[in-house]
Amino acid sequence: MGARGTHMSVCTRLRPACPGLSHTRTARHGGPSHVRPSGRGRARAVPTSAPLGAGGGAGKRRTMAAAAVGPEAALPALAQQLGLAARAERLSGLETVRRLTGLFREARPREMAEESMFQSLLKILTKASCEMELACKDSMELVTLDTCLLLIAECFRCLRNACVRCARNQDIMRNLGLIEVSVHLIQLLHGLEVEQESLLAALRCNLQFLGNLAAGNGDSQNSIWKCAFPDLFLNCLNHHDEKIITYCCMVLFTCLNSEKVKELLEHKNLNVALAVVKIYRKQLESEWSFLIVTDHLLKCPELVKVMYAKLSNQERITLLELIMAKISEKNSMTSDEMAVLLKDAEFLASLFQEKCHDVLTLTSAANTEDEEAIVTIRLLDVLCEMTSNNEQLEHLQTCPGLLETAVDTLRLTHLAGKQTTNIFTATHSMTGEGEISHPAVGLKSHLIRLIGNLCYRNKENQDKVYRLDGIPLILDNCSIDDNNPFVNQWAVYAIRNLTEQNERNQEVIAQMEQQGLADHSILENMGLEIEKRDEKLILKSIRKNPTS
Repeated sequence: MGARGTHMSVCTRLRPACPGLSHTRTARHGGPSHVRPSGRGRARAVPTSAPLGAGGGAGKRRTMAAAAVGPEAALPALAQQLGLAARAERLSGLETVRRLTGLFREARPREMAEESMFQSLLKILTKASCEMELACKDSMELVTLDTCLLLIAECFRCLRNACVRCARNQDIMRNLGLIEVSVHLIQLLHGLEVEQESLLAALRCNLQFLGNLAAGNGDSQNSIWKCAFPDLFLNCLNHHDEKIITYCCMVLFTCLNSEKVKELLEHKNLNVALAVVKIYRKQLESEWSFLIVTDHLLKCPELVKVMYAKLSNQERITLLELIMAKISEKNSMTSDEMAVLLKDAEFLASLFQEKCHDVLTLTSAANTEDEEAIVTIRLLDVLCEMTSNNEQLEHLQTCPGLLETAVDTLRLTHLAGKQTTNIFTATHSMTGEGEISHPAVGLKSHLIRLIGNLCYRNKENQDKVYRLDGIPLILDNCSIDDNNPFVNQWAVYAIRNLTEQNERNQEVIAQMEQQGLADHSILENMGLEIEKRDEKLILKSIRKNPTS
């Protein structure tokens, strides 16, 4: 127990397990997400091997018929039909595009696709975009847009499938200007004040296309960012449709890098980062928003500070939970990543010191939902977890005022629990009734845990606790307390760290026991006993019989 490494994790949200290919995620998200997190807990953008097509009945039979004659024979005919549709005055070619969508599920047809096919799809989308703009000017025309929207959605399904693991097609589409057309159509569709499934499908497929176009292709990522940031992201992240939000997060995650994250610091751009945190709070199973925060946003300490200032208390709690998930990862960190985390640790420690007294409002039963106090408790949780890591511990052990704040807060809450009966009053029910539901449950345990961690093999902090009269305070919290699970174990742990190679602190406890100020049975339960040696009282460990 003397080792600091023995600790209980308070992490409530682990990093999502790496999902399989996009097909395995379709049932939950309602559509393919062709960029997936992968590899030792790190997230990277990779395309899937088999994107979903249009699906359904007759379309599948036509695809099977085309496949029966082989892609080599089917593609030229479909390319010719697509070219005719692109040159036609009126919008047409839906069935041809559907057949291509099906063919592009396979790698061989994707590799054989000629640039002229993508040119034809671009012409069809450009024509559809013109029709949409005309319809926007005449509200009466909006009701007739269903066919146009179906064609737009199918074109983007086709393009989406053609991008998968095919850098050549990604480059062709980007060079043709399909990114600009895609972004323009998304903004156009977003502005339509109509509620119909075909419009949502067009938006979803468009975003999926951008996600696949960006996957593993830095030039495409940069082009999308240039066209879409920040307006497209702001519009889609705040959309009412959950799938559109999910696909937008996918595109954002794929395009982000360290340089682009810095752009989020600008006033209007900051709203993109804030929107991602809010999305995660509302949709706790959103893997993309989780990864955007943990793999990108938290790597910019300046952004963390600005975001924290702008978030509501409930959103701050969400951000702190995401930080907890990040620091609880068992993956090794680079020196740069650790440097960033240490800056975050300093910031969080300063917030805790500033707000620590807010927890005293919880002495009143009427304030159990006090959000300021709950934020402070979450800050303490994160600091406890941070001090369970060697490098972060060493940094926080020298953080000015942190140890003093922890001891002072423990003293105030302990005193408050003795003055009146409240959540800080030690209680022990012999009946073992149900768990107590209160945000401050475990607060004193975690304060003692933090004190113990900060004193781990640190003589200066051991002496500091002595000067603050923290040792008697910790000993007074050694009894079983239903409001503070494991408080006895954390007190034992703290006392061991306070007395390790520190004779003065050992002598303080020995004198307290002799004067009756420290319960002998409590020391015994800690595995400690007092021995008189050369007129001095020595605190030492009890050697247990290995056979007992």
